[in-house]
Amino acid sequence: MPARRFLILGKVQGVFFRAHAKAKADALGITGWVENCPDTSVLIHAEGSEEALKQFQKWCKKGPPAAQVESVASKHAEEKGMQSFEILH
Repeated sequence: MPARRFLILGKVQGVFFRAHAKAKADALGITGWVENCPDTSVLIHAEGSEEALKQFQKWCKKGPPAAQVESVASKHAEEKGMQSFEILH
């Protein structure tokens, strides 16, 4: 199954980005994880169908209502065989 890494920049911490990302990933059947980074960005590892990943990336460009996404960098990643989508702390 395809895997991608997304790095989201902007006002993306303190706006429930991780919780909303998990809900969206669960709805799309995507597995992986999301975490806040020390530099105030959010990093996501996502595994799913190409179509689901495209829809997820589109969502990441907007994020939850309180977010102000400036950019989303995306790159191919190695598949980890994740079974669920987790919020890392």
